[in-house]
Amino acid sequence: MAKKLLSLALIAMMLAMFIPSVASADGWYVYTDDGKSLNVRSEPMKGNNVIGSLKYGESVSVRMTMANGWAVIDWVHADNYVAYVQSRFLVNYKPAPKSSSSSSKSSSSKTSSSSSSGDTATISGINAEFKAAKQVTPYTVVARPSRSTGWVNLRWAPTSGAELITKCYQGKELTVIAELKTWYQVEDPATGMIGFISSQYVTKK
Repeated sequence: MAKKLLSLALIAMMLAMFIPSVASADGWYVYTDDGKSLNVRSEPMKGNNVIGSLKYGESVSVRMTMANGWAVIDWVHADNYVAYVQSRFLVNYKPAPKSSSSSSKSSSSKTSSSSSSGDTATISGINAEFKAAKQVTPYTVVARPSRSTGWVNLRWAPTSGAELITKCYQGKELTVIAELKTWYQVEDPATGMIGFISSQYVTKK
Protein backbone atom coordinates (compact mmCIF):
# COMPACT_ATOMS: atom_id res chain seq x y z
CA MET A 1 0.00 0.00 0.00
CA ALA A 2 2.84 2.40 0.89
CA LYS A 3 4.52 1.70 -2.45
CA LYS A 4 1.25 2.38 -4.26
CA LEU A 5 0.71 5.68 -2.42
CA LEU A 6 4.29 6.75 -3.15
CA SER A 7 3.84 5.88 -6.82
CA LEU A 8 0.62 7.87 -7.06
CA ALA A 9 2.26 10.83 -5.35
CA LEU A 10 5.13 10.82 -7.85
CA ILE A 11 2.65 10.59 -10.70
CA ALA A 12 0.74 13.60 -9.37
CA MET A 13 3.95 15.62 -9.11
CA MET A 14 4.93 14.69 -12.65
CA LEU A 15 1.54 15.55 -14.12
CA ALA A 16 1.57 18.90 -12.36
CA MET A 17 4.54 19.87 -14.53
CA PHE A 18 2.49 19.67 -17.72
CA ILE A 19 -0.76 21.07 -19.04
CA PRO A 20 -3.08 18.39 -20.45
CA SER A 21 -4.38 19.20 -23.90
CA VAL A 22 -7.29 16.78 -24.11
CA ALA A 23 -9.30 14.63 -21.74
CA SER A 24 -8.70 10.93 -21.24
CA ALA A 25 -10.18 8.49 -23.73
CA ASP A 26 -10.45 4.82 -24.61
CA GLY A 27 -10.34 3.34 -28.10
CA TRP A 28 -6.80 4.38 -29.00
CA TYR A 29 -4.36 2.18 -30.91
CA VAL A 30 -0.64 2.08 -31.64
CA TYR A 31 0.31 3.20 -35.14
CA THR A 32 3.93 3.31 -36.32
CA ASP A 33 5.05 3.91 -39.89
CA ASP A 34 7.29 0.83 -39.91
CA GLY A 35 4.90 -1.47 -38.04
CA LYS A 36 7.27 -1.85 -35.11
CA SER A 37 6.41 -1.73 -31.42
CA LEU A 38 6.09 1.50 -29.46
CA ASN A 39 8.28 2.01 -26.40
CA VAL A 40 6.51 2.58 -23.08
CA ARG A 41 8.44 4.80 -20.68
CA SER A 42 8.34 5.60 -16.98
CA GLU A 43 8.72 9.33 -17.67
CA PRO A 44 7.46 11.64 -20.45
CA MET A 45 10.86 11.98 -22.08
CA LYS A 46 13.33 9.91 -24.06
CA GLY A 47 16.18 8.27 -22.17
CA ASN A 48 17.08 5.14 -20.24
CA ASN A 49 13.50 4.75 -18.98
CA VAL A 50 11.87 2.12 -21.22
CA ILE A 51 9.71 -0.18 -19.09
CA GLY A 52 7.91 -2.10 -21.84
CA SER A 53 6.42 -1.88 -25.30
CA LEU A 54 3.10 -1.97 -27.14
CA LYS A 55 2.66 -3.85 -30.40
CA TYR A 56 1.53 -2.19 -33.61
CA GLY A 57 -2.28 -2.05 -33.58
CA GLU A 58 -2.55 -2.83 -29.86
CA SER A 59 -5.30 -1.00 -27.99
CA VAL A 60 -4.28 1.57 -25.39
CA SER A 61 -6.22 3.14 -22.52
CA VAL A 62 -5.23 6.81 -22.62
CA ARG A 63 -5.78 8.88 -19.49
CA MET A 64 -4.75 12.17 -21.07
CA THR A 65 -2.49 13.69 -23.69
CA MET A 66 -0.11 16.46 -22.72
CA ALA A 67 0.88 19.58 -24.60
CA ASN A 68 4.50 18.40 -24.75
CA GLY A 69 3.67 15.55 -27.14
CA TRP A 70 3.32 12.69 -24.64
CA ALA A 71 0.31 10.67 -23.51
CA VAL A 72 -0.40 9.18 -20.09
CA ILE A 73 -1.62 5.59 -20.39
CA ASP A 74 -2.78 2.89 -17.99
CA TRP A 75 0.09 0.49 -17.29
CA VAL A 76 -0.35 -2.28 -14.74
CA HIS A 77 2.94 -4.11 -15.24
CA ALA A 78 5.83 -4.17 -12.75
CA ASP A 79 4.02 -2.10 -10.10
CA ASN A 80 3.54 0.83 -12.48
CA TYR A 81 -0.01 2.19 -12.61
CA VAL A 82 0.56 4.69 -15.42
CA ALA A 83 3.25 5.13 -18.04
CA TYR A 84 4.02 7.36 -21.02
CA VAL A 85 4.17 7.03 -24.80
CA GLN A 86 4.59 9.59 -27.56
CA SER A 87 1.08 10.67 -28.51
CA ARG A 88 1.94 11.06 -32.21
CA PHE A 89 2.02 7.25 -32.46
CA LEU A 90 -1.59 6.87 -31.25
CA VAL A 91 -4.65 6.89 -33.48
CA ASN A 92 -8.35 6.61 -32.65
CA TYR A 93 -9.06 3.87 -35.20
CA LYS A 94 -7.92 0.27 -35.55
CA PRO A 95 -5.03 0.41 -38.06
CA ALA A 96 -4.86 -2.11 -40.86
CA PRO A 97 -2.17 -4.80 -40.44
CA LYS A 98 1.16 -4.12 -42.11
CA SER A 99 1.51 -6.40 -45.14
CA SER A 100 4.86 -8.10 -45.76
CA SER A 101 4.10 -8.71 -49.43
CA SER A 102 2.19 -6.41 -51.74
CA SER A 103 1.41 -9.34 -54.07
CA SER A 104 -0.64 -11.09 -51.38
CA LYS A 105 -3.12 -8.25 -50.93
CA SER A 106 -6.72 -9.18 -51.61
CA SER A 107 -9.39 -6.89 -52.99
CA SER A 108 -10.89 -6.57 -49.50
CA SER A 109 -7.59 -5.44 -48.05
CA LYS A 110 -7.31 -2.88 -50.85
CA THR A 111 -10.71 -1.52 -49.91
CA SER A 112 -9.68 -1.31 -46.27
CA SER A 113 -6.44 0.39 -47.23
CA SER A 114 -8.17 2.99 -49.38
CA SER A 115 -10.72 3.76 -46.69
CA SER A 116 -7.99 4.51 -44.16
CA SER A 117 -5.59 6.20 -46.57
CA GLY A 118 -6.63 9.63 -45.35
CA ASP A 119 -5.86 8.70 -41.73
CA THR A 120 -2.53 7.16 -42.72
CA ALA A 121 -1.61 10.28 -44.67
CA THR A 122 -2.45 12.40 -41.62
CA ILE A 123 -0.17 10.37 -39.34
CA SER A 124 2.63 10.42 -41.91
CA GLY A 125 2.21 14.18 -42.20
CA ILE A 126 2.48 14.60 -38.42
CA ASN A 127 5.65 12.50 -38.33
CA ALA A 128 7.14 14.50 -41.19
CA GLU A 129 6.42 17.75 -39.35
CA PHE A 130 8.00 16.49 -36.13
CA LYS A 131 11.09 15.25 -37.96
CA ALA A 132 11.54 18.68 -39.53
CA ALA A 133 11.25 20.51 -36.18
CA LYS A 134 14.04 23.00 -35.52
CA GLN A 135 14.77 24.59 -32.17
CA VAL A 136 15.07 28.38 -32.39
CA THR A 137 15.86 31.31 -30.18
CA PRO A 138 12.40 32.20 -28.84
CA TYR A 139 10.66 35.07 -30.59
CA THR A 140 7.17 36.60 -30.56
CA VAL A 141 4.45 36.19 -33.15
CA VAL A 142 0.94 37.64 -33.29
CA ALA A 143 -2.20 35.73 -34.23
CA ARG A 144 -3.59 36.78 -37.62
CA PRO A 145 -6.78 34.74 -38.16
CA SER A 146 -8.60 34.39 -41.44
CA ARG A 147 -11.64 36.60 -41.90
CA SER A 148 -14.08 33.69 -41.74
CA THR A 149 -13.22 32.60 -38.19
CA GLY A 150 -11.79 35.44 -36.11
CA TRP A 151 -9.39 33.14 -34.27
CA VAL A 152 -6.51 30.72 -34.85
CA ASN A 153 -6.60 27.20 -33.42
CA LEU A 154 -3.83 26.08 -31.08
CA ARG A 155 -3.55 22.29 -31.33
CA TRP A 156 -1.68 19.54 -29.47
CA ALA A 157 -0.02 18.22 -32.66
CA PRO A 158 1.02 19.88 -35.95
CA THR A 159 -1.99 18.87 -38.03
CA SER A 160 -5.40 20.40 -38.61
CA GLY A 161 -6.99 17.14 -37.46
CA ALA A 162 -5.42 17.23 -33.99
CA GLU A 163 -7.48 18.05 -30.92
CA LEU A 164 -7.93 21.72 -30.10
CA ILE A 165 -6.17 23.12 -27.04
CA THR A 166 -7.55 26.66 -27.24
CA LYS A 167 -8.45 29.48 -29.63
CA CYS A 168 -6.10 32.42 -30.17
CA TYR A 169 -7.95 35.57 -31.18
CA GLN A 170 -6.70 38.46 -33.32
CA GLY A 171 -3.65 40.13 -31.78
CA LYS A 172 -2.85 37.30 -29.36
CA GLU A 173 0.91 37.19 -28.73
CA LEU A 174 2.68 33.81 -28.63
CA THR A 175 6.30 32.77 -28.19
CA VAL A 176 7.75 30.50 -30.88
CA ILE A 177 10.03 27.82 -29.39
CA ALA A 178 10.42 25.59 -32.48
CA GLU A 179 9.83 25.85 -36.21
CA LEU A 180 8.41 23.04 -38.33
CA LYS A 181 7.62 22.91 -42.05
CA THR A 182 4.29 24.70 -41.91
CA TRP A 183 3.71 24.94 -38.16
CA TYR A 184 5.21 26.63 -35.13
CA GLN A 185 5.47 25.11 -31.67
CA VAL A 186 4.51 28.00 -29.42
CA GLU A 187 4.04 28.87 -25.78
CA ASP A 188 1.37 31.20 -24.46
CA PRO A 189 3.33 33.57 -22.17
CA ALA A 190 0.15 34.32 -20.21
CA THR A 191 -0.63 30.71 -19.26
CA GLY A 192 2.49 28.68 -20.07
CA MET A 193 0.39 26.47 -22.38
CA ILE A 194 2.34 24.85 -25.22
CA GLY A 195 0.93 23.70 -28.55
CA PHE A 196 1.17 24.00 -32.32
CA ILE A 197 -0.19 26.73 -34.57
CA SER A 198 -0.22 27.03 -38.36
CA SER A 199 2.51 29.42 -39.48
CA GLN A 200 0.26 30.99 -42.12
CA TYR A 201 -2.01 32.49 -39.46
CA VAL A 202 0.62 34.34 -37.42
CA THR A 203 3.05 37.15 -38.15
CA LYS A 204 6.31 38.05 -36.47
CA LYS A 205 6.07 40.98 -34.11
